[in-house]
Amino acid sequence: MTIPTYHLFVGVDVAAATASVAIATTADAIQPAWSIQQDTQGWHQLQTRLLQTAVPAAHILVVMEATGTYWMQLALHLHQAGFAVSVINPLQAKRFAQALLKRRKTDALDAQLLAQLAATLKPAPWSPPPAVYDELLQRLQERDQLLETIHQNRNRLHALRQRPQIVKPVQQRMERHILFMEKQIALIDAEIRSAMSQDADWAAAAKLLLSIAGIGFITAAWILTATVNFAYSQTAEQVVAYAGLAPQPFDSGSSIHRPATLGHAGHPRLRTALYMATLSAAQHNPIIKSFYSRLRQAGKPNKVARCAAARKLLCIAFAVVSKHQPFDPDFHSKPCFSA
Repeated sequence: MTIPTYHLFVGVDVAAATASVAIATTADAIQPAWSIQQDTQGWHQLQTRLLQTAVPAAHILVVMEATGTYWMQLALHLHQAGFAVSVINPLQAKRFAQALLKRRKTDALDAQLLAQLAATLKPAPWSPPPAVYDELLQRLQERDQLLETIHQNRNRLHALRQRPQIVKPVQQRMERHILFMEKQIALIDAEIRSAMSQDADWAAAAKLLLSIAGIGFITAAWILTATVNFAYSQTAEQVVAYAGLAPQPFDSGSSIHRPATLGHAGHPRLRTALYMATLSAAQHNPIIKSFYSRLRQAGKPNKVARCAAARKLLCIAFAVVSKHQPFDPDFHSKPCFSA
């Protein structure tokens, strides 16, 4: 893999209303930070100031953290202007600061740290996902929120019905509210199906995923959205690690030997979607059913067996999409991962 040539490194610490910016020519030559407004005018001012250095935009690497949603518009603006933009995991910046034994923390210092990180590590550039990504993600998130609210309201309604005296208008409003949200979910489901069909590549991938017994269209939508249609995963191992379904060993010396565990890293919503999909796959998908049963018969706890089944289900999902072939339950090959 060829590393692009950069002549200027920029760190941007983004907040809601402002952003702190620092420039570096090398990891040891970092200029004082300055502040810009988080709006179109501020972004244009930043763009102008960077281009005044006489370094072409393509040779300027801008690094920022993926914190909340505040970074998104600025990253897109700079990307469209031709700059190389890298959006990193905040944990990477934290670990970089710890490695340098830095304890002080201000917006200006964080911007300088990101500029130093850019010059030292040269993280891979970011590119915006296709339009279908946001079309699906925002609807899937709204759907989750509605389901949670329905669950809360059903619990409240259940508690209300236990009272010796029920005020009917209160009960009726709660029932109407639940019914309204259920109708909204049905509407969102239709919109998700429609949005998924509007992008040819994502529609083809969704069709392949739906050929896998145990994966429904909501699970397929979460797989495609969370992985951006597997755009950044070259192997099954990579996508499994991204989902947080790869057991992490913990051994050191002769005294520390802990069982490998999943931990809390990875994409939690993708992991949940796959875990829940195993409830159906363990009954109707012959490969997952056999795999899950073998683990249970070997004495594995139910949760461990389900996580392993979720991992294997994701392997199958990656295989059918990357090979452009529908699921074949009679295809026998070496498993992606051992139990």
